[in-house]
Order: sequence, then structure tokens, then C-alpha cells
Amino acid sequence: MEFTWLKTFITAAECENFRRTAEILHVSQPSVTVHIKLLEEELGMSLFLREGRRVKLTIEGRRYLQNAKKLMEVYESGLEDLNAFQQGYHSKLCIGISPLIADTILPSVLKRYVKVHSEVEISIKIIESEDVESAVLNEDVDLGLSCLGSSHSEITSQLLYKDKVVLVAPHDGLDFETAPPLDEKEVLLSNYLLTHNHPGYWEDLSRGIKLRYPGVRMMKVSQIHITKRFITEGLGVSFLPLSTVRRELLEGRLLEVDCFSLDLPDANTFALTKYSHEKQREFLAYLSGYRF
Repeated sequence: MEFTWLKTFITAAECENFRRTAEILHVSQPSVTVHIKLLEEELGMSLFLREGRRVKLTIEGRRYLQNAKKLMEVYESGLEDLNAFQQGYHSKLCIGISPLIADTILPSVLKRYVKVHSEVEISIKIIESEDVESAVLNEDVDLGLSCLGSSHSEITSQLLYKDKVVLVAPHDGLDFETAPPLDEKEVLLSNYLLTHNHPGYWEDLSRGIKLRYPGVRMMKVSQIHITKRFITEGLGVSFLPLSTVRRELLEGRLLEVDCFSLDLPDANTFALTKYSHEKQREFLAYLSGYRF
């Protein structure tokens, strides 16, 4: 049996037209007909019913289609593995990572890691923190990096890093050395507080803020990078992880406001794993030693 026959069969089953199948596979229509005929002879059964220009799967064809797809997946996976090996990759590591972590630490960490471990083929899946646990549990990824921990019995949750949360406001246009420090109460009561841009700490923090400052006006903004844009445009202020605003603070585009009356939380980064493999441990050991 030739895998080209299976590929032709699967394509024809999906589009139900031999001419269209030929166009998709860049072969002649007679070649499509030959491939299907040879496969039917190999299996000893008819796979298609001819209805004018269209074709439809027989009962046997519908039953065999799923097996044909599985055979092609194994075949193509084997080719990918060989190609990776030829390129110098000896192992693979698939990482599921939240957008927030991907936007802050991932580029620098990966740049350094792949230089040291060029034999590892890395693939990245960007997944919301709320969904990282299920991706690890279902083995869609080897390792998850999330803003949320896990209490699932099959998941190991390792705290990698605690990030300081700070109150940031837009630059007020005043000279940094001579301007008076921004007042926490004034900043919070004279601006919209942009909330819920991080999945880990906002529920408890917002309750504490409302108790301390009942008159504060809040606006939910689900992404930190949008929150930062809103702040620089003067639309509000927010409590954000320091690592996400360090550059903006250094460049003077945002200002940090000292908070003395609020107990500010940490923004945590967790590694979630289902199994402990060498490459997972190696990557986590490298990540744990990285200064955020």
C-alpha cells in the first residue's frame, strides 16, 4: 500500500470530487482515479459510489476513513521526527504559556536557552492561564507556564517567581526631581482604576480597595498590554506586575505611585507538569535560575 493512495483517498473523501482532488494534490485526474482503484483492490472493497461528477463514500469507505487518517498521522509524524533529527534536534519540548508570561519573560529566556540546548526542538502554544492546567492534563503540552497554580491531583504545581505588584499612573508632565510625589488616594479617586487584567490577584485586591476607597471608579480591561496603552493615554491607572511595566517606568512613560494603606499582593508565575521528564526538569532548572 502506498501512502499517496491514502492521501488521495482522504482528500477525495473530504471534497467528494475527483477533479477537485486532483487540483488540490497537483496531480492529474486519471492519477486520482488510479490511486483510488489500487487502494480499493488492496482492501478488496469499494470505497466510493459514483454519482455523476460527484462521489460519495460507501459504508466501508466511511468506516475506513478514520483509520486512513490515523495511518497518515503516524506517517507524517515520523517524517517530522526524521526531519527534526536531520536538523540536529534530538528531543522535543512543547510549552503552553500564558500571553502575559509570553510577553514578558519568554523571549529572553528562550533566546538564551536555545543557544545552550540547540539539540532541543521547542514549540510554543499561547494559552490563557485558566486553560493551561487542562492543556497539561490532556498532554497537549509537556509543560505549562501559568499565572495560576493548580490543585489537581495529577498536576505538579511549582512556584517559579513572585513578582511585585505596583500602582502605575500616566506621566504627569512634571519634572521628576522637583515634582511632589503622587498621592495614592488622589490618584485612585481622580482616575478610573483599570482592573482584572491579571487572573491571579484582582478579586481580593479590588475588595480591599473598595473597603479603603468606596468612591473609586473601576473599569475591567482583560489584557495588560491594553491596560498599559490606556494608562499612557491618560484613561486610568492600575495595579500591575513590576516586570510588565519596568521598561515604561525606566523610560518615564509611566509613574509608580507609592502605596502605604493597601496590602499589595504578588503576581505569581507557576510551572505545571503532569510527568517529570529530563527536558522538563532541565528547562525549569534553567528558568528558575533566570533573573526576572
